[in-house]
Amino acid sequence: MPAKRTENPPPIPPPGTPPPPGERSLADLVVDVSENASVLVREEIELAKAEVSAKVSKLGRGAAVGVAAGTFAFLALILILHGIAWLLGEELFDGNIWAGYFVTAGIFLLLAALAGLIAYRAVKAGSPPVPEQAIEEAKLTKEMLEKETS
Repeated sequence: MPAKRTENPPPIPPPGTPPPPGERSLADLVVDVSENASVLVREEIELAKAEVSAKVSKLGRGAAVGVAAGTFAFLALILILHGIAWLLGEELFDGNIWAGYFVTAGIFLLLAALAGLIAYRAVKAGSPPVPEQAIEEAKLTKEMLEKETS
């Protein structure tokens, strides 16, 4: 049985140097502009995606760590404040334990307000997840294109 010979297709010739802009047809120029515009739009979209995903991941990590820290702190504070309430009740209020509990409840509310303020600032710093760099880059590109067409 004779072996089959497969022939490779002829190589594609390398593109030559493009003609100078004055000799190019309007169709070629339109094709170039549309290709460059689509590449630019795709790159802007990718930048926006990357920027938003980075901000969202920071918000998610911050929220998860905040929940874990808050849970452990809450459990510890329950035990600490219970002990403080008993101590205050015995030492300062002549055995009236209820007064010690009111004092520790006030301390607990102050700590909750402080934690809420810190959480508010952290969420405000990371939101809204707007792609600021991509928007700024798009504005600069628009200005550049407007200047070139003028």
